[in-house]
Amino acid sequence: MGKQTIDVSHNGITPYLLRFLEWSAAMNYSEQTNKTRDTCIRRFIVWCDERGLSQPQDVTVAILERYRRHLFHYRKPNGKPLSFSTQHSQLAPLRAFFKWLSKQNHILYNPASDFQLPKVAKHLPKDFLSIEEIETMLAHTAIYGELGIRDRAIIETFYSSGIRRMELVNLKLQDLDLERGTLVIFEGKWKKDRVVPIGDRACAWVRKYLAEVRPKLVQAEDCGHLFLTDYGEPFIRNRITDLIKKYLNAAGVDKPGACQLFRRSMATHMLENGADIRYIQMILGHVNLTSTQIYTQVSIKKLKQVHAITHPAKLERVESSKPRNPPLFTGV
Repeated sequence: MGKQTIDVSHNGITPYLLRFLEWSAAMNYSEQTNKTRDTCIRRFIVWCDERGLSQPQDVTVAILERYRRHLFHYRKPNGKPLSFSTQHSQLAPLRAFFKWLSKQNHILYNPASDFQLPKVAKHLPKDFLSIEEIETMLAHTAIYGELGIRDRAIIETFYSSGIRRMELVNLKLQDLDLERGTLVIFEGKWKKDRVVPIGDRACAWVRKYLAEVRPKLVQAEDCGHLFLTDYGEPFIRNRITDLIKKYLNAAGVDKPGACQLFRRSMATHMLENGADIRYIQMILGHVNLTSTQIYTQVSIKKLKQVHAITHPAKLERVESSKPRNPPLFTGV
């Protein structure tokens, strides 16, 4: 299931898809949401086209169930099935599409109104970075001279603020207040604005980058983005990921992920040091506290401290190598 654009212009469902995407954009859904909806619904239209279904009115609950089973039995080129998370993400746009068709009176009823999506298991974040691993990465930036100063400022910003990859990429100079130690995130995930703190150490490295490195990277016209590539351009998603992976590899860290590791690490380390979970929620920009509570399960260090203090079964200190006589049973 590649990401290439699928030509389904001949199918009668396609004009409705185009109008749905136009409505979705007008309702201020994110560009990424619209891209996902376009790709997933086009795949469904291809599947319908192969079965002679050419109008939205042809789609029933039974048809949607057949498509769900198709995804369940689908095998990738390597022979592996689609994960339930992928199946869920492929089907969710269809519910939104048919809900819109029904509200716009293009169909008499919504066949997806009672359509159940596959249940997705909630897993703990598997990996985060230890403090030692982060410090090793930071020390490695010194090898790269002036660009290493920029890279350290980026890593410090990720770790200190816990912002997402695209939130860092989109940072502008005016979004940073070094005196107050804050970052303003405009239109983060779910198009939510928020203000997050950034620590003194991160601010110091960003100041050094702004004073010594960024002026040399700026081209004729300053784009205004905080962090610039070697060519004076704003970073894009893949380039910032490649940059972080370079330092992960240099530090000998073999863990999946890149930028997201710093977000997990920040939340976990702050919770272990006693931060209130509601403050972590505000920093991370989670809409629901349940999204943040998953980090309390990762933060085992604090849990072990509480367990050691409160659990009555404790290991007694051995005073000498001479074995102690067991206590006599004195029960009645």
